[in-house]
Amino acid sequence: MKSTSVLKRLVPALAGAAATALLLSACGGASVNQAAAADASKPQCGTVNVALNAWVGYTANAAVYSYVAKEKLGCTVVQKDLNEQIAWQGFGSGEVDVIIENWGHEDLAKQYITEQAVAVDAGPTGNEGHIGWYVPPWLAKAHPDITDSKNLNKYASLLATSESGGKGQLLDGDPAFVTNDEALVKNLKLDFKVVYSGSEAALIQSFRAAEKNKTPLLGYFYEPQWFLAEVPLVKVNLPKWTPGCDADAEKIACDYPDYKLNKIISKKFADSGSPAAKLAKAFSWTNADQDSVATDIQNGMAPEVAAKKWVEAHPEKVEAWLK
Repeated sequence: MKSTSVLKRLVPALAGAAATALLLSACGGASVNQAAAADASKPQCGTVNVALNAWVGYTANAAVYSYVAKEKLGCTVVQKDLNEQIAWQGFGSGEVDVIIENWGHEDLAKQYITEQAVAVDAGPTGNEGHIGWYVPPWLAKAHPDITDSKNLNKYASLLATSESGGKGQLLDGDPAFVTNDEALVKNLKLDFKVVYSGSEAALIQSFRAAEKNKTPLLGYFYEPQWFLAEVPLVKVNLPKWTPGCDADAEKIACDYPDYKLNKIISKKFADSGSPAAKLAKAFSWTNADQDSVATDIQNGMAPEVAAKKWVEAHPEKVEAWLK
């Protein structure tokens, strides 16, 4: 609190400022009070809590969104390392405002958007997602018919490992990733066992080593994904996806659908008027955009630096988000 003597010294100055403001107003200019009121009418951004899921493509999306929110809107951004399922729980508790890349999760959308009404769909990211089974290029060249899932049992012994218990190995990534693979192996009557590598990084390294050393490997993979520019994995054709073929998780015997990736934000955040909520809704780019940022991150660039590089190279896209 200021002392009385300080206040006495301030009175003449304040009076002078008020007179100047009135004079400006009379001449048609904006007064100090009017300018302050205009600034106060703009919603302040405050703190934005962004879930950070464990794959580099997601990190690329989150990095660019966070950079723009901080540098263009003055937000304080808090990124929280959470797996896909756990992140949704944060909408109800107020711990998560934004999931910047969602892959389907109809069950979670039903629970948190429809039933609990604590989250809302914030629209597409512009990315198209594809999940499937892949083999390294050398293996597809050596055994062309391996790319038809009907022929996989023929190669079960070739693909067996110490972890697969005498069966062919189907290598998956993080157990938290969207996957139907255990049901697919069972329902397609394949002599295979799903083995989890534990992370995207481990899955990528396995494919990289398989191509380099010419070792057999069948694995779960997806795009957008920067790694496909390094090693162009070859997709295995599963039975064609049709609407409803994956409705019963226990009976799935078809390929994965194409995913129109989207953003999910908390209902409270959506209703807040925060400019960061508007940015989340407007955020949209391409698979190539994501892959370029993800490649920089994978090559050792800090996510924020990679985001800055992309933002400075694409001012027109960023301006469109901010309009």
